[in-house]
Amino acid sequence: MVIIDLEGEPARPLSERRFKRSVLRDVAGMLRSFHYAAHAALYHSTAIRPEDRPLLQKAAEDWYHQVAERYLRAYFTALEGTDLVPRDQEQMRMLLEIYLLDKAVYELGYELNNRPDWLGIPLFGILGILGQD
Repeated sequence: MVIIDLEGEPARPLSERRFKRSVLRDVAGMLRSFHYAAHAALYHSTAIRPEDRPLLQKAAEDWYHQVAERYLRAYFTALEGTDLVPRDQEQMRMLLEIYLLDKAVYELGYELNNRPDWLGIPLFGILGILGQD
């Protein structure tokens, strides 16, 4: 039995979703889920005053970075001594960023086709990954 994803990526064919891939791809998926959790309420709440959005956006981003850092620290501590991730920190960082960008671009296409009013979340994520937030 192979678990491919709890939610899956419905736009990708099952044959593609069954490929064995780096654990960093799953890590990127979890990080993108944290990002969505941090920002979804901001994009869809009518109770937030426009003048409060910048402060709340910063708070959401701060929360995301704290949760992501703790998750990564715990995850990589659990993997110490294994060959599941590159030992070279720069290689690991670069691969993780590639998987994050791949996931965010997938989300962009998904939202464009299914929930166009949610486009801001993956767009903001892509800008952050590219260092342009």
